[in-house]
Amino acid sequence: MNELDQLYQQVILDHAKRRVGSPLVEPAAAAQGESHQHNPICGDQIRVRVGLDEQNVFTSVSWEGEGCSISMASASVLSEMLPGMGRDQFLTTLDAFREMMRSKGTATPDEEVLEDAAAFVGVSKFPARVKCAMLAWVAAEAAMFGASS
Repeated sequence: MNELDQLYQQVILDHAKRRVGSPLVEPAAAAQGESHQHNPICGDQIRVRVGLDEQNVFTSVSWEGEGCSISMASASVLSEMLPGMGRDQFLTTLDAFREMMRSKGTATPDEEVLEDAAAFVGVSKFPARVKCAMLAWVAAEAAMFGASS
């Protein structure tokens, strides 16, 4: 394993233990949304709650869930990244994350866009684990689109 792979692995392990954004809290925001997602293949599940201001900027994100280290770390990384990000920026970041996760390990992640989420590039080599990494991101997207005041 090269040094970059080791660093990425450490980021995932640290976030799986630290769990930024957990537990679920009620956001004080102009609009809020929530989504529950479940991966029936492995049993991972997550509930993500987001808060958005009047300009569609994320003011908060919190979550609760049960699952593997990959899904819990992905939720933690997302929770650290999302506050302060606008809706359009999130959708651009989400597209970059999806593209990386579909690459089967061939992508070189843009760390400027993906920040710590770039650590999940190795997960893309394992199709059964991609859904684990995507779970929180899909939940945040659904929560954002379902947000109401």
